[in-house]
Amino acid sequence: PIMADVINELINRLRNELTITSVVVTHDIKSAYKVADRIAMLHGGKIVFSGTAEEVKKTDNSIVRQFVEGKAEGPIESV
Repeated sequence: PIMADVINELINRLRNELTITSVVVTHDIKSAYKVADRIAMLHGGKIVFSGTAEEVKKTDNSIVRQFVEGKAEGPIESV
């Protein structure tokens, strides 16, 4: 978590100073909330959701819900 915070701060600082767009790939939803204007979720090789952090929190998409809530049961299968 300490390094994640450092990296998140770096991404935000660079984005603000350089006024750039970045693509960040992460499995850490908390980090995504901190650095992203928009979040896309991939599953099965396809984008299954795209929206703002608030839309992620409010969606009824079962794949997104399972990931965000960290549940073992749901449409995302464990290998």
